[in-house]
Amino acid sequence: MAAPKRGRSGSAQSKPWRPLALILIAIVALTGGMFASGHTTPRLGIDLAGGTSITLRAVAEPGQASAINKTNMNTAVDIMNRRVNGLGVSEAEVQTQGDKNIIVNIPKGTNSKEARQQVGTTAKLYFRPVLATEVSGGAAKTTPSPSASSSASDKATGKAKDKATSSSSATPTASATSQGRPVTDGLKADSTPSASASPKASSSASPSASSSASTSTSKLEAQYAALDCTKKSVRATAGKGTKPTDTVVACGQNSQKQWQKYILGPAQVDGTDVKKAQAVFNTQTAAGWTVTMDFTSKGAKKFADVTGQLAKNQSPQNQFAIVLDGDVVSDPYVRQALTGGNAEISGSFNQEEAQSLANMLSYGALPLSFKEDSVTTVTAALGGEQLHAGLIAGAIGLALVIVYLLIFYRGLSVIAIPSLMVSAILTYVIMSLLGPTIGFALNLPAVCGAIVAIGITADSFIVFFERIRDEIREGRSLRPSVERAWPRARRTILVSDFVSFLAAAVLFIVTVGKVQGFAFTLGLTTVLDVVVVFLFTKPLMTLLARRKFFANGHKWSGLDPKALGAKPPLRRTRRPARPAGPVDPKEA
Repeated sequence: MAAPKRGRSGSAQSKPWRPLALILIAIVALTGGMFASGHTTPRLGIDLAGGTSITLRAVAEPGQASAINKTNMNTAVDIMNRRVNGLGVSEAEVQTQGDKNIIVNIPKGTNSKEARQQVGTTAKLYFRPVLATEVSGGAAKTTPSPSASSSASDKATGKAKDKATSSSSATPTASATSQGRPVTDGLKADSTPSASASPKASSSASPSASSSASTSTSKLEAQYAALDCTKKSVRATAGKGTKPTDTVVACGQNSQKQWQKYILGPAQVDGTDVKKAQAVFNTQTAAGWTVTMDFTSKGAKKFADVTGQLAKNQSPQNQFAIVLDGDVVSDPYVRQALTGGNAEISGSFNQEEAQSLANMLSYGALPLSFKEDSVTTVTAALGGEQLHAGLIAGAIGLALVIVYLLIFYRGLSVIAIPSLMVSAILTYVIMSLLGPTIGFALNLPAVCGAIVAIGITADSFIVFFERIRDEIREGRSLRPSVERAWPRARRTILVSDFVSFLAAAVLFIVTVGKVQGFAFTLGLTTVLDVVVVFLFTKPLMTLLARRKFFANGHKWSGLDPKALGAKPPLRRTRRPARPAGPVDPKEA
């Protein structure tokens, strides 16, 4: 007689080693990745590691109260992020608080005085003529003909190696042709080097260039020759702290994500001359996403004058650099004077890149400044004390859970305690890896989220154990009780964890700052709870149910039928066998 086919539950019951091996491999792989990366501890937030917290309040210019709005505040946050990152700080937090405040948290190890000066100063945007440029450590820049390079673009940090046109509307109009192809008047950036101008030959040239080199020019040439924009420390100072009337060296990035160095002439147009800048999807041409600029009446005249002068020069001296806080964010070149009071920058933009450049251009005209409301210094000693207290609280909570399991579930704690340990290991390793990958920082609220997760994980074990006990009370033996209890327990655990995860997700979305750390940790540990219960707790329970200590219901196993008030074992009653021979119809 053929043996009956086993279903999926039978197969899972007979091979509990598979999920156990899977979670073991995952733990080993994640732990190996943690040690290979060199980040063996979670990155600590400012409240634990120490640092400086700066609160800035937005102040509008007279008659410009409406300038304090969500869009402008978010743009200010973006610029301040660029500034603190320029200081070499990758762990800083810059975020809005309410309608008028920006909070800047800078961890220990950063010059707090310099950081305060950086984030508290209104951004400066200038349009400067390019005198010389080349890839940092590479050859001098060359520029192909306008028609040959019409699609060149630089996507880095929203920067455009792009084409800009002057027109009365947001879309360019063809005004001339070259080699049978339409050529629009205006600006065009390019991302290829030019042999036509060496740094030395062009360092003293500008739309209003002087006829002879001076000592300051020689000094500038030396600075340019020594400038290495591939170094973050160099980029943090290049072009910073200069006057608009100075000739300066600066850094930018090209479409190949190579760092470009520049010699830039005195500023010709100020950021406040830009009335409006926005990202627009151009449906009338093949330009795609573009950035349009509208100038004030005063700015339009200055822009027309400088573009008229630049159009007379050869590359790269027919380019001007859009410089924000000393960094070149775009360097379009000029074909002819742009007299329409507006311009359109186009290239191989996607929406995010176009919006980023538009925000940078808009920020130069923001009628906003920021006043420092408060500066709080969090010492490492205070953070250490808080972390120590948090760890003590977590240890007490864990100890109470273990005591509870030992008293009420006795031998089943052999399953629950290792499950808690596996969950703790996974949480620690993943937090350590998330620090360098997504910038996750463990702060006090995040520690609280991890402590709360202990209860969530223990609750899942208890649900499973109680379902098994219910089956034993019905008179079933342990092994079928485990398999019958699992589907019911699984459904309850998934619903409970889904509610916890949903609450964490909503909290993460609607809150800012440190509360997000609590929500993120709670959501992470909730997901890990599901992983541990499915891949570790259930398979381990299946294995131990085969042991006599648990299967026979030892009084210390936590599954003693007598202690649980179990019914007598379920047995099937068989009908008596019928005698052979004919059956009396009356008896039938």
